[in-house]
Amino acid sequence: MSGCVYILTNKPNGIIYVGVTANLPQRIWDHRNGNGGVFTRRYKLRRLVYVEQHDRIEQAIQREALIKSWPRAWKVRLITGMNPNWDDLYDQING
Repeated sequence: MSGCVYILTNKPNGIIYVGVTANLPQRIWDHRNGNGGVFTRRYKLRRLVYVEQHDRIEQAIQREALIKSWPRAWKVRLITGMNPNWDDLYDQING
């Protein structure tokens, strides 16, 4: 089974949440509708700003753990490298 690492925020350079899932469109839909978890619901983290696909869910889980351990500045560079304007990528993965 494949997996995705994703990053959500509430605004450009806002609060960052790193997650992992095997079904990205469904998981982001859940976050946007208040079913994603307490942290993402509390801070209204609905903007998908980074996606990284992996062939195996185990690889995605390991990568998520690694990214979560990084300093914030590294996460910001990762997002900016792929998505300089911090655009919401939801329509791209759901369209």
